[in-house]
Amino acid sequence: MARSLFNRMKKKKQGNSNQSSQQTALKPKVTKNLNENLKNLKQMLGDPDDLVIRELMIGGIETRAAIIYISGLTDVNLINNNILNTIQHNLKQFESNVLDKVYQEVISITDIKKSTTMDEVSFAILNGSTAFYLDGMNTVLLMGTSGGESRSITEPESETLIRGPRDGFVENIQTNIALIRRDIKDPNLRFTKHEVGKRSKQKLIVAYVEGITNPDIVNEINRRLETIDIDYASDSAYVEQWIEDSFLSPFPQLLDTERPDNVSAGLMQGKVAIIIDGSPFALIAPLSIGDAMHSMEDYTQRWIASSFLRVLRYLSAFLAVFLPALYIALVSYHPGMLPSTLVYSIAATREGVPFPAAIEAIIMAITFEILHEAGVRLPKVIGQTIGIVGGLVIGEAAVSAGIVSPIMVIVTALTAIASFSVPSYSVTITFRGLRFAFMIAASFLGLYGIILVYLMLNIHLVNLKSIGVPYSTPFAPFFVKDWVDLVIRAPITKLAKRPTYLKPLDDQSKDIKPEQRKE
Repeated sequence: MARSLFNRMKKKKQGNSNQSSQQTALKPKVTKNLNENLKNLKQMLGDPDDLVIRELMIGGIETRAAIIYISGLTDVNLINNNILNTIQHNLKQFESNVLDKVYQEVISITDIKKSTTMDEVSFAILNGSTAFYLDGMNTVLLMGTSGGESRSITEPESETLIRGPRDGFVENIQTNIALIRRDIKDPNLRFTKHEVGKRSKQKLIVAYVEGITNPDIVNEINRRLETIDIDYASDSAYVEQWIEDSFLSPFPQLLDTERPDNVSAGLMQGKVAIIIDGSPFALIAPLSIGDAMHSMEDYTQRWIASSFLRVLRYLSAFLAVFLPALYIALVSYHPGMLPSTLVYSIAATREGVPFPAAIEAIIMAITFEILHEAGVRLPKVIGQTIGIVGGLVIGEAAVSAGIVSPIMVIVTALTAIASFSVPSYSVTITFRGLRFAFMIAASFLGLYGIILVYLMLNIHLVNLKSIGVPYSTPFAPFFVKDWVDLVIRAPITKLAKRPTYLKPLDDQSKDIKPEQRKE
């Protein structure tokens, strides 16, 4: 029975594929009959309620015409003022070649083109364009009138900043492209167009600077994008997960950002940006482990302050990953490595705690992760209250009940604060997951378990790649020239070269002569 059911499903699938291939091969054309064209268009779009059809009568030749668009996807004022009014006032004098005269003389819209296939017409209408049909003509005019309600440009929500541009990406891809062009006015800035989603057909743009970016990186990204085979991509995360080198790795291999200045800085370094319509998050590739610890604010402060903040971030990343595991290993297996006074203090605080240090640490870590997730999902005001009050109440109650020790609450709080110091949220999630791996290893083997997992992590990092570029660079492979902007950020006047590991065509970002430099 199962085999017969499988055979029926297989035959049905083959029949559907044959039918779809036949439909693809027989794409309907625009006919000369207006009523037939309108009927075909309604069938292709499912005759939606928001489909607007405005029929007109051309006075000079007494011929029917129609404009079609979808309300909510178009700029209604543009249609009324630049299309309807101009057509009604000017077409009375035309008696021949009406379509060509509309195309050349009447419509005051820059984005206008001709089409002869219904597929192209329906796709354009679904993208916010307006179609102009003329009875007796098998050609349609498609006018770019996309608009409607959209979110205005605001400060990025996921990346807070103190100094720097306050604009952030929105869901409109044209607006996002314009934001990048405002930052980079280089005529070599290129935007390569792709289409994602077999059904949604969303616009995707690959941005790079010709003459700087290595063509091999651009070609590799374009090749991977062409392999995407999904129906719909609601966010750039779908694209990120499709084109990344290793889906088994916990580390993000592309950097997501809402900040145009971050994308512009990456493009000027020789990287590539990926922007998808409908998502306010752009992707920057390739990504290295050092890039994940950098912030655009590092370049808006003096180099000494920026270097100090970067050192703090690396220290915070170490604490976020290793601190609970070190606590477990030292308390459970290696108390002799601690000063005697500290050992007596920890033993006194743990008196009466029914759980070993490993279980105690895991309980507190899971509790914090639950509080953090609840705070993120709840409304902003309530979420902040839950995070602060919940942490204080649960921590105090757990200590009072003798379930955990006060030192464990301090370790958990310090670990949580340290994890929030990493600029990239995707990297923060990775560190939070690795924390549990180190805690479990420490609970079984102590410091030896931590060292073992650390070696495995390093082996994974040196083998991981981002769009073919080693993820652990410039640590390994070692590029000493790139260390001027790694942990310590050198003065701006010293950052004269682009990252070596990107192999840019133009590796010089500055050319400051000694006599031109101000003392």
